[in-house]
Amino acid sequence: MPIIVNLDVMLARRKMTLSALAEAVGITLANLSILKSGKAKAVRFSTLAAICQVLECQPADLLEHRPDPTDLRPSDGE
Repeated sequence: MPIIVNLDVMLARRKMTLSALAEAVGITLANLSILKSGKAKAVRFSTLAAICQVLECQPADLLEHRPDPTDLRPSDGE
């Protein structure tokens, strides 16, 4: 998947544990672990906003787009 989650990087920069973030944001540790591992298929904007508020960062600090050329498909007519 071309979306990379850098939550572990921000946690290390803020010297915060995943458990402490889960408690501060008000979501389960299991759900936060799924997000951190990159296995999440989606994230609610409200969750992303809460994480950014607690970690004092921007969404771009947490999410990165790395395009995979094999994912690109030519549009019709090409």
